[in-house]
Amino acid sequence: MTSKERFLRTIAREPVDRPCTWLGIPDPRAHAGLFQYFGVGSVNELIGKLDDDIWPVELPYHSPTSNAIYMAFDFSGGHKLQTNEERTLNTPGYFADCEDLDEVERFPWPDPVKYIDPEECRAAVAHVPEDKVCLGVIWSAHFQDACAAFGMENALMTLLEMPEMFVAVNERITDFYLKANEIFFEATKGKLDAVLIGNDYGSQQGLMLSRELIVEYSLPCTKKLIDQAKSYGLKVIHHACGSIRPIIGDLVEIGADVIHPIQAKAAGMEAQSLKDEFGKRVAFCGGVDAQDLMVNGTPEEVAAEVRRLRGIFPTGLILSPSHEAILPDTPPANVEALFKAGRE
Repeated sequence: MTSKERFLRTIAREPVDRPCTWLGIPDPRAHAGLFQYFGVGSVNELIGKLDDDIWPVELPYHSPTSNAIYMAFDFSGGHKLQTNEERTLNTPGYFADCEDLDEVERFPWPDPVKYIDPEECRAAVAHVPEDKVCLGVIWSAHFQDACAAFGMENALMTLLEMPEMFVAVNERITDFYLKANEIFFEATKGKLDAVLIGNDYGSQQGLMLSRELIVEYSLPCTKKLIDQAKSYGLKVIHHACGSIRPIIGDLVEIGADVIHPIQAKAAGMEAQSLKDEFGKRVAFCGGVDAQDLMVNGTPEEVAAEVRRLRGIFPTGLILSPSHEAILPDTPPANVEALFKAGRE
């Protein structure tokens, strides 16, 4: 069974020869330790060494203020190349005190046509082996960006007190992603198999805002992005960290093929209960706890957890750490144990 076949059968909850796997996207700070342990010199070599099924490819984006599509908007007004630490999610953004809807059009929204090169997109996917799953990491995190546009606290207050302002910003952001994704999809036709999109709605104990607000003010934009990907024949992995159980059914309704991640330590996200409630409707990705087990556990404990998950999900689960980023404090031996137990 090829990786693509395994992936598609997993999503369809059909029998597979072994679990479909995904390493995730290792944090750059973890690269040195992983490369030394596995005797490789790059992330692509690491993916090949592990014989991983899914090869992630980030949408290439380069503007005067960003070298990543997930930092395309300069809501801080810094007008310089941003880093993650300089984003405005936790501090007031451009729209923090705005009450004038006309201000939405006055903001200098970037034009993705200027900053996405189709040739670079084609080059980005060219190295992925034909039998592997080519996953476009496009994020399209419209809700998180809308929160950054105001600053998180201001955004949620605006959503309650002046929802039309929040909606206007959110829709303008979504329009940017629809345009950007179209460039990527057109440039890589026939090469992409799936995309990763998402917004973080959950904390460790529950949703950060009510299910009703998420369904009314965020998911309609997400549905536009999912529908666009589906129009290109792509499968959709939807990412949302934390305790998101109350909206899993809603994500399924708008077309998500895979829910990512199963954050093992979050409230209501225990693998068996998710399988029992949603296993006939959607596939999952994750499950191997990256908050504690992958960091502090032994290889034997990691392998035991993989076997437990395989017993719960003989199919329907892409076996992966419970967060997409392998952090630098994760022992490489535990990564090796995850993949070895996945192939027993």
